[in-house]
Amino acid sequence: MKMLGDLENPKAMYLKAALLLTAGISSFLLIIGRNPTVETAFLLIVTIWSFCRLYYFAFYVVEKYVDSGYRFSGLLSFAAYLISRSRRAKTD
Repeated sequence: MKMLGDLENPKAMYLKAALLLTAGISSFLLIIGRNPTVETAFLLIVTIWSFCRLYYFAFYVVEKYVDSGYRFSGLLSFAAYLISRSRRAKTD
């Protein structure tokens, strides 16, 4: 079931990026504001960095180096891919 088409308008893409950046910075500042410690800031930075690397892994590394025949359309697609792959491995 496809609810929305692909985002193709460059201005809309930049707007989306700006909104995501604003949400990320706002969330970071609100968390730091509630618990202003170096430890909290460090843990947030590590969390953000780790999830960014995981996203890169899911959509670039797997597609380019692990399974070049598969194209991911989102994180749910990636999860479904991992589940189906593990099921195939169990039956082999």
